[in-house]
Amino acid sequence: MTLTETDLFHFLLAASVLLSLAYATGGLFARWRQPRVIGEILGGLLLGPTVLGALAPGLQAELIPPDGPSAAALGALYQLGLIWLMFAAGSELRVLPTGRERRASVSVALLGMAVPFALGIVAFTTLQPTDLAGPANDVTALGLVFTAALAVTSIPVISRIMMDLGLLSTSFARIVLGAAVIEDVVLFGVLGIAVGLTQTSAESAGLVSLLGIEAGSVAGAIYYGAVVTVALSSAIVLSRWGSRPKSILNRVRHDLTLQLLFIFAIVSCLLLLSAPPLFGGLVAGLVVGSGRETGATERVKAFGLAFFVPIYFALVGFRLDLSVLDPGFFVTFFLFACVVKGGAVYLGARIASVSSPRAKDFAIAMNARGGPGIVLATVALDAKIIDSGFYASLVMLAILSSLVAGWWLERRVGTEGGAQALDLGWGERGLSNGRANETKPREFEAPSAAVP
Repeated sequence: MTLTETDLFHFLLAASVLLSLAYATGGLFARWRQPRVIGEILGGLLLGPTVLGALAPGLQAELIPPDGPSAAALGALYQLGLIWLMFAAGSELRVLPTGRERRASVSVALLGMAVPFALGIVAFTTLQPTDLAGPANDVTALGLVFTAALAVTSIPVISRIMMDLGLLSTSFARIVLGAAVIEDVVLFGVLGIAVGLTQTSAESAGLVSLLGIEAGSVAGAIYYGAVVTVALSSAIVLSRWGSRPKSILNRVRHDLTLQLLFIFAIVSCLLLLSAPPLFGGLVAGLVVGSGRETGATERVKAFGLAFFVPIYFALVGFRLDLSVLDPGFFVTFFLFACVVKGGAVYLGARIASVSSPRAKDFAIAMNARGGPGIVLATVALDAKIIDSGFYASLVMLAILSSLVAGWWLERRVGTEGGAQALDLGWGERGLSNGRANETKPREFEAPSAAVP
């Protein structure tokens, strides 16, 4: 299929409108010290069925074609935005805290995942909310998405909030981000399995097609679990090897063209294994992000974060139809998700000997679901695991939880007398390792090195 001049015009017009509105609303939210991603989604929401589609459906169809070659080209931009987003996120998952901070991070991460997963499974099996399922009608995949939504934490959003508040050099930031690294790697692996379970051999051009694995089968669960485990393990091994000065991967990390080819190669290889493209972006980012960030990686991410990713989030908002949101279900789900996640993190922090007031700060900060929560929603919707109503609930959960976390931390910094005062508070519990006054660690630098 080729694009005619008319199709090309519609595609360029749609991309320009989406990017312009995402840039404007995202910049506005950034000026208000709120996550840029929320503003970008709001920009797309204004163009979607909630606003423009309800007021002027004809104009909306002209600006953003619902089908045809230009719509397919927009779909390609959407997928590239998701790949770049996951690459940027993966490149941030580099160095964990050390000493007592690492123990605290592990405690918070383990409890922050295990408790929401356990309670999520109990709630899902008890309530059996099969009305949330999409066309795939796969109960196992729906259950995985349901439980993952309770446990996910956003590294990019919380790191940006902490940077704005001057918290990045504190022990609090190192512990929160260290725990979020562990959580996101595991949860994106779970998402990869969930998406794989809904793919039939007829829909896949990869190894699943050759093996004839059926959607939702035990063989499928074993296969995708193995793919996720091997891919993540290989990425960790390669990231360590790639930091060696004379290795081929180290050359890839410093060469712009080779790095782009590496991203596409990893995504293509995992697609051949029938893994979702977002997982390829994550693995490529994990490998390339080993050690300190290079100029080539900064340029690759900068272009994606300036073009592909804003369009992706604008399209997320464009697809968000708030008219299908069930207010009663959303409020219940929102409160349940926040209480479960917050309670689990609070318990993990207390086990790590963090004082009760500080443990509360951890609990609210790690409730920010941001970009990863939105990725979870969009990928599950694309895989037909969830319906549009649950999609709307997941996106709104990610938005509101991020806003609450930002408001809470800004309030705490103001009442505690600044970031360093807060850091001394955590240090009194033996968690700062005497590093409260260090410059901010490179591995958690933001915003240019972080997902918006």
